[in-house]
Amino acid sequence: MMDRILVTYASRTGTTAGVAEAIGKTLTAPGLQAEVKSMDAVTDLADYRSVVIGSAVRAQKWLPEAMFFIQTHQVALSRKQIAVFSVCMTLAMKGGEKYRWTVSEWLQPVRSLVKPVKEGFFAGALGISKIPSIGDRLKFRISVLLGIWKEGDHRDWDAIYAWAEELKTVLAE
Repeated sequence: MMDRILVTYASRTGTTAGVAEAIGKTLTAPGLQAEVKSMDAVTDLADYRSVVIGSAVRAQKWLPEAMFFIQTHQVALSRKQIAVFSVCMTLAMKGGEKYRWTVSEWLQPVRSLVKPVKEGFFAGALGISKIPSIGDRLKFRISVLLGIWKEGDHRDWDAIYAWAEELKTVLAE
């Protein structure tokens, strides 16, 4: 019998969805079947032994729909192996690694609801044209001009695949 793993995500611009897809592909192995779905497409967790939950970080928080997903499924999640990952532009800032602890602290509301067996933190992508709010686009343009961020894709695919490989081992235990 296959062990089924759900990789679910909340994403605004597709960056977190791409990370979830990479994790899902890596987790698929003999005896393991990973399914990748956006949170709004998930209604039941009964068919899954493990759940990997990911969210983009905005304003130092997981997206509201990600928190809602965890709150809605908290009882079912408490009976499964859970791993979580955050995709955050703060980690793409100059010297972003020094912010890893801070970004990790932003996960505290999630940890208060579920107990992850593994946590991942990844830099995201900044495409100013994809930001819906004119005000937010302006703020990011100014931040880019000030050298706080650079526009573009900052995801470290090697780190994402390595994390997923380690997760595969943890979930197999």
